[in-house]
Amino acid sequence: MQVKIEKYDDLGRGIAYLNGKVLFVPKTVPGDIVEIAVINDKKNFSECQVLKYIEYSPERINSSCPYFDSCGGCDFLNVKYENSLNYKVNKVKEIFNKNGISINPKVVLSSQNLFYRNKITLKVQNGKLGYFKNNSHDLVEIDKCIIASNAINSMIPYIKKFNILNGNVAIRSNQNEEILLVIESYDNLNININEIKKNIKLVGIVINNRLFYGVDFLNENINDLNYRISYDSFFQINPRVAQILFNTIDENIDVNDNVLDIYCGVGTLSLSAAKKAKQVVGIEIVKNAIFNAKFNAKINNIQNTEFILGDASNIKFSKYNNFNKVIVDPPRSGLTNSVISTILKINPEEIIYVSCDPQTLVRDIKILSANYVIKDSFVLDMFCYSYHVETIVILNKIV
Repeated sequence: MQVKIEKYDDLGRGIAYLNGKVLFVPKTVPGDIVEIAVINDKKNFSECQVLKYIEYSPERINSSCPYFDSCGGCDFLNVKYENSLNYKVNKVKEIFNKNGISINPKVVLSSQNLFYRNKITLKVQNGKLGYFKNNSHDLVEIDKCIIASNAINSMIPYIKKFNILNGNVAIRSNQNEEILLVIESYDNLNININEIKKNIKLVGIVINNRLFYGVDFLNENINDLNYRISYDSFFQINPRVAQILFNTIDENIDVNDNVLDIYCGVGTLSLSAAKKAKQVVGIEIVKNAIFNAKFNAKINNIQNTEFILGDASNIKFSKYNNFNKVIVDPPRSGLTNSVISTILKINPEEIIYVSCDPQTLVRDIKILSANYVIKDSFVLDMFCYSYHVETIVILNKIV
């Protein structure tokens, strides 16, 4: 059947309509006229694939990635960067509008939108290395990823020699082009460290959560702060946008603030806040991340922080009753009900909510809106050419 793509959905898929039914067509651009086949038919919608392009949209460009049409790693390499950014801004606005909230976010683009990622995770199946296709476990074998850093791409040919038959390989890099490998595989591996180090700044290899070579962390410097990042700790994947994110935190902190940072990770937002704040307390469930956060405070000679290991949903804050600002940067699932309850008990003057999922963000803000109003908002293009978007919303307590 032949249809015209009308717009994108929240996952970056093209949307068409036929006899009142919604059709989702990945890798298409609004304005494309395509012949499609239904691959998953539901009552109210169908998931489809393109059989043939009848007419190309004027917005479409040729992708610079040879794997784009089949790989599930990117969504918008077939349009100009500005178009992908406009999609994200409109997406955030529409999600909020559908929930009765109007925002006009400031937009932060990425100064480098290709070769920017400091971490990728590749799948290995039957000795082949690559990414999965969209919504499948079918592997697309790759030699290079154009959104990954040059250092990461330089490492890929060596990994293909490791004799991994099945597993996962995470490659992490820093701005100094150092590499940390995290491998999950029980195959009999063949890793030639000396060969790798001739051309690669390899600092460590972790296999199945055990240190195999070097160290199990990377060092990074952003905004004149040094960070140690353990192999299993979260860190922002776009250092250029992270720099602006950290500055935004800094700009919204005052010298008398007592700050609680929930989901603090290795302390990036905590230490940014601590530049000005009177006191900062960070909470994190990942043990190595808390070790990193404490170490990062020490090496930066920051003495007004405290970091607590634990689940933010269960931590009791009875001894901390003077927080006037709360920072949250939760996983995509957003805040749990118990964390929201804790925040409301603390009753801070301001909440700085950093989110990588606008759907769960607006869900949580609706709950908080009985007590808080939006002061400011930002859309940051942390994940260039992906449908994912980073958002900051600053909430002030209603007086």
